[in-house]
Amino acid sequence: MIEDMRIEDIRKRLTQLPKGSIGKKTVNGKIYYYHRWQENGKRIEKYIPKEELEPLRSAFEEKKKLQDMLYTANSNTFVREQDIVYGPSLKLNVFTGKSLLNYSKGIEGLLKRECFNNLESFLKDDKTERILILYGLRRTGKTTIIRQAINSFSPDQSKVSAFIQVTPKDTLADMNHDLRILLSMGFKYVFIDEVTLIEDFIEGAALFSDIYAASGMKIVLSGTDSLGFLFAREQQLYDRCLFIHTTFIPYREFENVLGVSGIDEYISYGGTMSLGGLHYNMETTFSSKKTTDEYIDSSIANNIQHSLKHYQFEGHFRALQELYENNELTGAINRVVEDINHRFTVNVLTKAFNSTDLSLSARNLRNDRLYPTAILDEIDTEKVTQRLITLLEIKKKEEQKVHITPIHAQEIKEYMDLLDLTFDLDVLDSKGGKSKRTAISQPGLRYCQVQALVESLLQDKMFSDLSINMKTYILDRIKSEVRGRMMEDIVLLETKKSFPEKQVFKLQFAVGEYDMVIFDSKTISCQIFEIKHSKERDQNQIRFLTNDDRNKETEFKFGKIERRCLIYRGENTSEFGVQFINVEDYLKSLR
Repeated sequence: MIEDMRIEDIRKRLTQLPKGSIGKKTVNGKIYYYHRWQENGKRIEKYIPKEELEPLRSAFEEKKKLQDMLYTANSNTFVREQDIVYGPSLKLNVFTGKSLLNYSKGIEGLLKRECFNNLESFLKDDKTERILILYGLRRTGKTTIIRQAINSFSPDQSKVSAFIQVTPKDTLADMNHDLRILLSMGFKYVFIDEVTLIEDFIEGAALFSDIYAASGMKIVLSGTDSLGFLFAREQQLYDRCLFIHTTFIPYREFENVLGVSGIDEYISYGGTMSLGGLHYNMETTFSSKKTTDEYIDSSIANNIQHSLKHYQFEGHFRALQELYENNELTGAINRVVEDINHRFTVNVLTKAFNSTDLSLSARNLRNDRLYPTAILDEIDTEKVTQRLITLLEIKKKEEQKVHITPIHAQEIKEYMDLLDLTFDLDVLDSKGGKSKRTAISQPGLRYCQVQALVESLLQDKMFSDLSINMKTYILDRIKSEVRGRMMEDIVLLETKKSFPEKQVFKLQFAVGEYDMVIFDSKTISCQIFEIKHSKERDQNQIRFLTNDDRNKETEFKFGKIERRCLIYRGENTSEFGVQFINVEDYLKSLR
């Protein structure tokens, strides 16, 4: 308890807390907070990011209480800022004791992500001398997981725990200095956030494992710079580190942790832990084009740019630097995300932008069995497409300042793979051919662009002249088509991740296809699936699953068919020798 501290302890703790005060400015109606202090006779002022404001406030609240205690203990002699001796003190933003407990507050009601168990196991394992690296895109729960770990500590564990918030001005020498002091004071658990902001982190990463973890410290490093951590493992850490990835959030966690259910909700908003729900109450990341663009820019484009600036090893990702400097990196990433057919080639990035959603929906509306219409062929597609380009802030080839080459496409794909934002899915054909298609692990990122397509359609004159019933039907059909394609990718991706020992793929025939096949090479058997974004059951949906010729061809190549399934949005049942499985139940059953 802070009230039980001795005077010498209070004075020592004061040297560890930040100098100065918090100020604020109002610019264009918005409030910005700054950390201000005096150093060598000069006033220093530093902007405080939103995520750092509350921890810093907690530190100053603790400081005020300690100063008040010294005021009473020293017969009304107030301890001023300049009277505090900052001798061999900590140099970084270090939270311990009361400030650490204040930092961990506010998350008591939040449920834990599944990867929390891996972090907890690491903290309990006294035998390992490895460090743990917790990384992923913004808003995927890294900071919350750390705060939950701190909150779960016993009082004795809390006394020997510290959280360090790294800033770009910090150096590895400062980090070594503070860790040495913490080690000498008996601290055992140290959490270091955004450690890759340290410019020489790569060159000195072995410091954490070889000195401090080897001395008994449990060190957790966290941050968004995936490339920086991967370079650190290759250059310095080798097998002395463990990794926990947070970017991929499967449907079951979306429902179990956020308390939001339904595949369509997951398609619309899935991908981050910032969706308001029963258990979390935050801003929805993919609620608008603006917030989605901000996320792409801050979480992906800025992430790449940081890597380019600090880690020039073997020319990794250097071709993307000029895209970023010419304000075209976000547009290039948007093109990759929008092209859900997964053609990660230079053609995707350089062709004059045409909406794959629009052309696919036009074809399907022409072929609709109940209400066929050529309305999407009659609208001014050139104007609609141009509006879509404007909405997505994507430049046509002739507007691009930088000539996009195959290396740009390759580097975007490589980096998105490193971020766990994209995953390759296998597509096989009955003749033995094999290709790849890429799934986006954050469906809300993709679906937000469909909303932009809808907005573009609504501005078309011919479309606006249609009856409200026809407009509603066409827009619903467009959304359903996109959701169906996305649902198929979600099922394939989550199944593949859940069965790494088996082969999961789409199987195409000369006519028709199985949306998913799970092949077990050990038992020489397989399971075949159709995936439909529908609540109804009919034999047309399962015609390939029950086609004897297709089944025989499949069993010849992949062994006995153990089960035939239709994954859809309806109830669980069996008909026509086929299992009908609700998609939410299927995804929640995966592990």
